[in-house]
Amino acid sequence: MSCAKVVELIGCSNKSFDDATNEAFNRAKKTIRGITGMKVVGQSVKIENNKIKEYRVNLKLSFGVE
Repeated sequence: MSCAKVVELIGCSNKSFDDATNEAFNRAKKTIRGITGMKVVGQSVKIENNKIKEYRVNLKLSFGVE
């Protein structure tokens, strides 16, 4: 039987939701081995002076337990 662990991350970018997702994944893969999947569970933005200042993506990342 295989076993997986799930962690929740928040990725941020001043460019786009896609860039925020990639930033979170690129950061996570530096310290987490065996990533098998990632699910976007939410998106939000930070607003300042009536403009979008930052895109935020809530992710659930899964990886195998050794």
